Amino acid sequence: MKTIYFVRHAKSSWDHAGMRDIDRPLNERGLRDAPFMAQLLAGKIARPDRILSSPANRAHSTAQFFASAFGIPAGEVEVVREIYEAWPDEIIRIVTNLPDEWGTVFLFGHNPTFTAVANMFSEEYILNLPTCGIFSVEADVDTWKKFGREKGRLTALHFPKQHLD
Repeated sequence: MKTIYFVRHAKSSWDHAGMRDIDRPLNERGLRDAPFMAQLLAGKIARPDRILSSPANRAHSTAQFFASAFGIPAGEVEVVREIYEAWPDEIIRIVTNLPDEWGTVFLFGHNPTFTAVANMFSEEYILNLPTCGIFSVEADVDTWKKFGREKGRLTALHFPKQHLD
């Protein structure tokens, strides 16, 4: 069994008009939601084998909160450049190339890609994965190379508004 948790970055700031997109930080709501959702997930599942993140500041910052909640050193969050601005097929390619010794992986990235990926595995259409939204996909496979639409299924969907005001 292979399980991947896709986490859309928490809410980011648009306060600095001249800032490059990749550099945008989390805003106040993002700084509230990310640690909350990290603790929520840490209370439900075991520690992941690896955390992979887009290089975007907002995604990497979100991943750091999750690493902390699971007792994973900040330096072990692996930045994968290809996640930033990836299309859904590129995300699936990243997943199918993961090392097989990893059974559970967290992947931090962006919309609209993550909503599209969620819909590849969901029986019901998902209009939008909110910021700091999390969905898990389980695949009854022994190797990530076999991971895909026909083998995986969306098993959970969590987002901040389910729990916070």
